[in-house]
Order: sequence, then C-alpha cells, then structure tokens
Amino acid sequence: MRDPPSNGVLTDIWDCADWDRISGAKLMNETDGNTGEYAGDVDATEAWNSLWNDAEAVLIDVRTAAEWNFVGLPELSTVNKEVLCAEWQTYPSMDRNANFEAEVNQAGIAKDAPIFLLCRSGVRSRHAAILLTGLGYQRCYNVTGGFEGDKDDGGHRGQAGGWKFSGLPWRQG
Repeated sequence: MRDPPSNGVLTDIWDCADWDRISGAKLMNETDGNTGEYAGDVDATEAWNSLWNDAEAVLIDVRTAAEWNFVGLPELSTVNKEVLCAEWQTYPSMDRNANFEAEVNQAGIAKDAPIFLLCRSGVRSRHAAILLTGLGYQRCYNVTGGFEGDKDDGGHRGQAGGWKFSGLPWRQG
C-alpha cells in the first residue's frame, strides 16, 4: 500500500491490489451484480428518486471524514432529510471502523426502511450493504458510481457517473 502524499491529497487507495487486507472484507465477483447478499445496486438518480418519494428512505455516506470535508456531501435538504455520515474505514489508516454498526444502529433506522449506501465509487458502500443486510436491515442498496463516479479516460473522477455527475444536489464539506 502506498503512503498518503505529504500534501494531504487523497490517493486512490481503494484501487490498489491489496483491497481485501485494507477493507477487512472479501470482494465479491464484480461481474455478479447482486449476489443476494444485499438488496441490489441502484444508480444515483434511482437513489435520489427513492429519497424524494419514500419518507422512510435513508442515505448513508460511508466515505471518510476527509472525503466529506474536502470532496463534498450529498445535499438532502430539498427532501427534508440529512445524510447519515458513518465511515466504513477511517482515514488515514484505512482500518475498518469498528463503530460503523453502532453508528447506524444509533440512528434509529427501521430494519425495513430502504437504505442507500454511498461511497466514492461504489466499492466500500457495497461492503457496507452486505454487512447491514447481515445485521437484519432488509433493503440495503449500493449506489453504483458513488459520489464521484468512475475514472474517465483521462483518469479523473466526476466526469463519468456518480452523484455529482448526475447533477444531484451536493455541497462542499
């Protein structure tokens, strides 16, 4: 694993080959789609529409505090909701957040509420959806493309999919 740069800019740590060790979770076959371990994958617009139309729907942003502060957060005030920010991993160690389950449980989310999990690109949020489903939350969805989307041909995020690219409301952290 690479060391974080001295200028404090986040690296593409989640793209590295050592993901299993870093995440503390086994990756599923990326071509499987939904393996039955969570409710499924939705794109950012589908998640937004559900947040708009379903009073019980919740958005959990599982990125790090550094990402919330420097990259931005979904803005849900127009649907009279707030994003639940619960780190899946903590920066800079990228150790699995041992308090993740407790933070979600403390939010008082109904076990049958639709829960949309969002990270940078849809990898960490998928792991979180699997874990929460295992804890009895029945409708956990991974937001594919995450907040920033996949890299474009030039290696930049925010230009190909994700919350920001879809034109959904967001604010700087």
